[in-house]
Amino acid sequence: MRILVWHVHGSWTTSFVQGEHDYLVPLTPDRGEDGRGRARTYPWPESVVEVPHDRLRDEHVDVVVYQRPHELDLAREWLGRSVPGVYVEHNTPAGDVPKTRHPLADRDDIPLVHVTHFNDLFWDSGKAPTHVIEHGVLDPGHVYTGELARAGVVVNEPVRRWRVAGTDLLPAFATAAPLDVFGMKVAALDATLGLAGHLGTFEDLPQAQMHTALARRRVYLHPYRWTSLGLSLIEAMMIGMPVVALATTEAVEAVPPEAGVVSTKVPTLMKALERYAADPELAAQTGKAARAAALARYGLDRFLSDWERLLGEVASTAR
Repeated sequence: MRILVWHVHGSWTTSFVQGEHDYLVPLTPDRGEDGRGRARTYPWPESVVEVPHDRLRDEHVDVVVYQRPHELDLAREWLGRSVPGVYVEHNTPAGDVPKTRHPLADRDDIPLVHVTHFNDLFWDSGKAPTHVIEHGVLDPGHVYTGELARAGVVVNEPVRRWRVAGTDLLPAFATAAPLDVFGMKVAALDATLGLAGHLGTFEDLPQAQMHTALARRRVYLHPYRWTSLGLSLIEAMMIGMPVVALATTEAVEAVPPEAGVVSTKVPTLMKALERYAADPELAAQTGKAARAAALARYGLDRFLSDWERLLGEVASTAR
């Protein structure tokens, strides 16, 4: 199949394009949000091809994968014809959560795919039929060393996403174990939080380099209050890191008891950080269990198989 998909979520797309298809990613002159083209810091195969948005009318497309509401209009304009599609919802609902209506609520012409069961539960999709295809992650390998008695955190734009990402909780956690924060736009954290000596910041490392750096930290901290399910959490588990996470959204499903500590109690999480930082043997043992759990539930083969089945069904509607 030839699949049109926007480069919106780099980590998710990296897994998605590992299938046995041709993937067309729109390209605009400014490489803006609607036309980033191929990723520059993720390992994408040659089957992913940039196509200038004004040339998409000349391309054969079997299925469109939407990830934002306005992409439905873009596809209609850029393709100039109707093509079967699916809509992937990456995010938790915002606003008045129990009543938040999904943009595709009550539609039955475009399958709505949630990446977690939590999302499927909390979005009001009306009568629209929904599917859940859980994440699949490329295995970075069991590269954990844990040589540094520090906690690693991965978050993009932690200042803008303040309470959502749990950034406001970092000062408390930093008293239990020194923190190193990886991700985009993290350089301002030292000045914002005043954690000199406790916080090391690293600006937007390429994924492979980030995994290598993260693996040297003894424990992974996932302080998010409200996110679908951070792929960085799954990646940290696959690396072989023990996990300390807020018991919110899908984290309670993703992290079994043997893989780390999950709680809504910040003091409990602080004690867990302190314990893992002080006990490398316990951390390594827990990390092995975390890796096994992540591979079993979030392996790439299952993810691609689930998508193959659904995309085949959707594409067949046009035949």
